[in-house]
Amino acid sequence: MKATLRRLQTRAHGDRGFTLIELLVVVVIIGVLVAIAIPVYMNYQKGAADKAAQSDVRGAITAVENYYTTNSNSYPEDASDNKNFSFGEGTTAQPVTVSTGTTLGYKKLGEGEGYIICAKNDGGTDAVYEYKSAAGGSVKPSTATDVAGCLGS
Repeated sequence: MKATLRRLQTRAHGDRGFTLIELLVVVVIIGVLVAIAIPVYMNYQKGAADKAAQSDVRGAITAVENYYTTNSNSYPEDASDNKNFSFGEGTTAQPVTVSTGTTLGYKKLGEGEGYIICAKNDGGTDAVYEYKSAAGGSVKPSTATDVAGCLGS
């Protein structure tokens, strides 16, 4: 029994914990990593919100073009409703899914001039994205600061 106690005592003296300095160094390293990671994460969130607004514009383009095709080559009237965004009514309605935080607007331009669709997400970088059917191409950042300004309202 005494031999076992001696072995335990000698092992206990050999097993030492971390010093205070070692623990402080680890805490400082973790703090530096967190200080680097949080801003990067926030930028990813803003970028994702901007991509959501761009995606909503693309979805609205598809809905407007479907409406145009099914309604004797005429574009829908102006629309701006961020919860139940839809072009037309009844069986020919063309719904648009709008992401959380996105403001989407559509404006029919003059005869033969097409339409414009604009969107902005509140969680993004304050960029407004627009699509002008007369110019074609892709969804581009607008010079406007809000959706109403983009639509010319």
